[in-house]
Amino acid sequence: MNMKKIALITGATSGIGEACARKFAEGGYNLILTARREDKLAQIKQELESFCTEVKILVFDIRDAEACKNAMNSLDENWSKIDVLINNAGLALGLEKEYEGDLEEWSTMIDTNIKGLLTMTRLVVPGMVKRNDGHVINIGSVAGDAAYAGGNVYCATKAAVKAITDGLRIDVAETAVRVTNLKPGLVETNFSNVRFRGDNKRADNVYKGIKPLTGADIADVAFYAASAPKHVQIAEVLILATHQASGSVIHREK
Repeated sequence: MNMKKIALITGATSGIGEACARKFAEGGYNLILTARREDKLAQIKQELESFCTEVKILVFDIRDAEACKNAMNSLDENWSKIDVLINNAGLALGLEKEYEGDLEEWSTMIDTNIKGLLTMTRLVVPGMVKRNDGHVINIGSVAGDAAYAGGNVYCATKAAVKAITDGLRIDVAETAVRVTNLKPGLVETNFSNVRFRGDNKRADNVYKGIKPLTGADIADVAFYAASAPKHVQIAEVLILATHQASGSVIHREK
């Protein structure tokens, strides 16, 4: 194995996660990519290895803490020295009013967006602390700053990501480990398709009349944060499309 830095990216088969994989591969990192879809992970691995990047794929559901542990324990000594952890795996489901929401969908969001992020942090960060080096980049959201109509539980999970990120930064302040919360606004990925359970027409309307961000835009910011000088910690970045002012204020062209 060549002696490049290693980035571990969760939810790496689409959207921001896949874009981060491509950006960090171009930037000279070896990669550990995790997701549930083995076929897509294998495809991305093949593509990225053309950058002379070594790619390890781990197939598991981040909601399953035991599967997370087993996957991480399968890494040998070289692969386990992770320099950058990008906690990207996450999703939104539905836009129903809180009193009409689906209990199972709430559990899926909480187990993925909060508990999955915590599990991976717990498994990776002790090694960073021991080596006194490393960087955790959590993908939060503008939705974590203030609730919007129908966002209720999803917004709560991203508010939790902010609090968890801030708490971790406090906990590692005596070390050289850096902690970043990236808060994207409107990003055109499969996010809305998942939220609306495959209703492509409804998903397309989310981006109607505005030029949204792309996964690559967020990956650029993540790579910038990871590339900053060691004494610089990019603690939090809010990234919005030009015509988006907040989670709920968007100007759309007619």
